[in-house]
Amino acid sequence: MTTSTPTQRTLIQQRFDLLRSQGHCGLMPFLMAGDPDLDETRACLLALQAAGADLIELGIPYSDPLADGPVIQAAAGRALAAGTTPGRVLEMLTSLRGALTVPVILFTYSNPLLNRGMERFCREAAAAGAAGLVVPDLPLEEAERLSAIATAQGLDLVLLVAPTTPAERMARIAAASRGFTYLVSVTGVTGVRTSLEGRVQGLVQQLKAQGPTPVAVGFGISGPEQARQVRDWGADGAIVGSALVKVMAEAHAQQLDVAAAAAGFCSDLRRALDA
Repeated sequence: MTTSTPTQRTLIQQRFDLLRSQGHCGLMPFLMAGDPDLDETRACLLALQAAGADLIELGIPYSDPLADGPVIQAAAGRALAAGTTPGRVLEMLTSLRGALTVPVILFTYSNPLLNRGMERFCREAAAAGAAGLVVPDLPLEEAERLSAIATAQGLDLVLLVAPTTPAERMARIAAASRGFTYLVSVTGVTGVRTSLEGRVQGLVQQLKAQGPTPVAVGFGISGPEQARQVRDWGADGAIVGSALVKVMAEAHAQQLDVAAAAAGFCSDLRRALDA
C-alpha cells in the first residue's frame, strides 16, 4: 500500500484543486450503504458519478446514529435488516475499483471503528478504494490520533464544525481537518430543512479565513435552491444527504429504478450549482 506524504496531494485535495481551478462548487451526495441492499448501492454510486457528483459520502449503517435525523436513521435500520456490515460495505466498494473514480468518503461512527480497530479499519478502507473518513461522534482529541493513522494509509480524516463550536476550537478543528472541513449548517441532527440559517454564510467565511482547507456545507440541504445558496455563500462543496436518501426510499417503495431516481435528483443539483 502506497502511503501519503506531506508533498503528495490526496484524492480529495486533488478534486477540490480541480473544482477551484474551474470555479465550481463541489457536489457531494450522501447515501446509506445497503439501503435497500448493496447491489442497489453499487448501482447508485455509479449513477451518481455519471450524474455529476464530484465526491460521494457513503454511510456505513450503525444501530445508534446519534448525528442523524429520522430519514437516515430509517435508512440505516433498513440496511442493517438487510444484513449490511462494515466488511460487506468494503467488499462492495472494492468491487467498484476502476469503475468508480470520484473520491468516496466513508461516514461511520466511533463504535464500529474502534471495534474493528483504527489501524485495521483505515488499512481496509484504503485498500477498498476509499479516499476519506467522517466520524461525527469522535472527540477532537481522539480524532487527532486517528488522523495520523488515516494519513499513513492515504486517507483524509474530515472533521466537523457546528454552528455552536467556539471560535478557538473551530480554528483547531480547521487546522486538523484533512481534505476539507465539514460545516454542519444547523444545530441538531441531519434532515431536510425548508431553509438554511443565514449565519452559515458567516461561518463559511470564518472557516475559510483559517487557511486553505476547503469548506463543504451539509445537514439540511434539501434541494437545488439551497445547494445554490450554499455556493453563493462561498462554500467549496454542498453535501446532500437526507433529501437524496428520501428520494431513493420513495423510488424503492414504488418499485421504481432507485439508481435512476438518485441520478435524476443529482442532475438537478448539478444544474443548480453550475447555473
